Amino acid sequence: MDVDEAADRLYGMVPEEFTSARDALAKEAKAAGDAALAKRIKALRKPTVVAWAVNRTARERSQEFGRLLDLGRRLRDAWRAQDADVLAEAGRERTPLIARLVRSVREEAEAAGHPLAPAADLEIEQTLDAAVVDEDAAEQVRRGTLARPLSYSGFTPAPVVRPAPEPAARAARPKPAKTAEKAERHAGDEERRERERREAERRESEHRESERREAERRRRIENLEDTLAEAERAAQEAQRGRADWEAERTEAEREHERRTAKVEALTAKLAKARDKLNAAGHRLEVARREETNAERAARSARLRADQARAALDEARSGPQ
Repeated sequence: MDVDEAADRLYGMVPEEFTSARDALAKEAKAAGDAALAKRIKALRKPTVVAWAVNRTARERSQEFGRLLDLGRRLRDAWRAQDADVLAEAGRERTPLIARLVRSVREEAEAAGHPLAPAADLEIEQTLDAAVVDEDAAEQVRRGTLARPLSYSGFTPAPVVRPAPEPAARAARPKPAKTAEKAERHAGDEERRERERREAERRESEHRESERREAERRRRIENLEDTLAEAERAAQEAQRGRADWEAERTEAEREHERRTAKVEALTAKLAKARDKLNAAGHRLEVARREETNAERAARSARLRADQARAALDEARSGPQ
């Protein structure tokens, strides 16, 4: 597996499955000994809902998207060749084709259970426009690996305005009055064109600034979305950890109660056993004392018996 293969697999998933699947693939790569690949996979960003919807449609309706990408190739080639006819024809195809694809993206998202907000249409249009005029954007759209909607801030190919052919030289020279009038008219045209040029530059500058601000706003939103996703993931993990320890605490309490009851029962038995032991000890002490006394009395009795026997023997053996 390489990072392109991983991206192809991940960006085909619904957004809510992306993070866990990405982390699992990164872990798999790391376990296989490829730390660099694991790092590159871990860097893949979770797609927004709009980016996911475009990815899904590019994969599911590749023929429709193929027409858009083909149009982009023709438009870029014509722009490089300054072919006004092809540019004009591609320009006429561009708007209705993008409109159809916007509807297709919306239909695919709804069919997958993720209906898009009305404001998503602008992001989809900008992404498809970028795919038409920019080759890198076209490749991302073709592969279905967008993490964010795209926008293009460069010059958009437009029809080339070719100068009109020089009119045939007139046989007679114009009259001086008409020549002056024509020169005045030409100067006015030049001034008008200069104003129009400055106005076009102003509009272009405003457009670029607007797109820059919009791109900055999107970046902030992306960063906040990533931060929110990470915070939610951490909160879920913390909640799972809390639940695990709650279960462990409940089981430990039950075990403690069982052991406490057992210790109390054993303590009661031990107290009774100690009482019996004390009683047995007292009985043993009395028995030993009385045994000593009895032994002493027995010795004394045997001594008296021995003395009585000796006296009897002596009396029997004396003179008659």
